[in-house]
This record gives sequence, structure tokens and C-alpha cells, in this order.
Amino acid sequence: MARLSSWLRLAALIGAAAVLAAPSFEAAAGADKPTLTRGKGDKCVEDTEFMRRNHMDLLKHQRDETMHKGIRTTKHSLKQCVECHAGEKSGSVAASKEDFCMACHSYAGVKLDCWDCHATKPMAKKPGQAEAKAESKASPLMPNSRNGGAKP
Repeated sequence: MARLSSWLRLAALIGAAAVLAAPSFEAAAGADKPTLTRGKGDKCVEDTEFMRRNHMDLLKHQRDETMHKGIRTTKHSLKQCVECHAGEKSGSVAASKEDFCMACHSYAGVKLDCWDCHATKPMAKKPGQAEAKAESKASPLMPNSRNGGAKP
């Protein structure tokens, strides 16, 4: 009986691994790989192949640094990605299956949950407001340089 139980667990594990390893419907059907438009900047913060393989880890690390440690940088921020990669037609990275993020994620069968909280379109900037907004939005829980590092 114990031997049968072990075999059933092994079969279930192998079945689960096979399902997870299977390509998405589009990829399995031989659909063409998505065509992505070039970003608006001179070059990406990392090379293309690195970003294809590691962007999700960079975004998670950025999230953890920002949310848990209060460290805000822009190099791998989602906001910077959206500003650079928003499509010409939609002005978004996820409004249609042709937009930058959705093109690959639809092809790969990966659900995006970034947009549950984050904007898919760049925020319109008003002249001279970017610097003032950053200063005024400092967290009351984080030390800042204006008051010598003390909490307000």
C-alpha cells in the first residue's frame, strides 16, 4: 500500500511538471514570436537578452527595495519602463495584445498583475512640477536630508 502511494505521488509530480513545462497555446501552435517596438530612449538600462530573461526579478527587487526599505531608485523602476515602452498607438504598455508588455506575456501565456496597482500609461508631467512633487512626496516615516535625517 505504501509503495502504491509513493508511485501515485511520483506520477502526480511528473504530471504537474509536464503541465508547467508545456509552452503556451500560442507558442505550441507555432504562432509567430511577438514583434516589439523599440523603446523611446537611446538604450535600455540592460541589454535586450538580459531583460528578456530577468526583467521580472529586477522588478521584484525594485519593489522590495522601495516598499520594504524605502529606497527609491529609477534604474529598474516600472514607471521608467512604462515611460519608455508605451506604444505609439495606445500610449500604453498593456492596452492591447500588440503593446510592449502584453505582446510577450500573451505569447508566453503569463498573466500580468502589475496593472492591478500600477498605471499602464506614462503620467503626464507638468513643467517644473517633477522636482517639487518628489520633494513633497517624501514619506513621513523615512528620514530625509532636509531635516538632518530625523523623522518629521
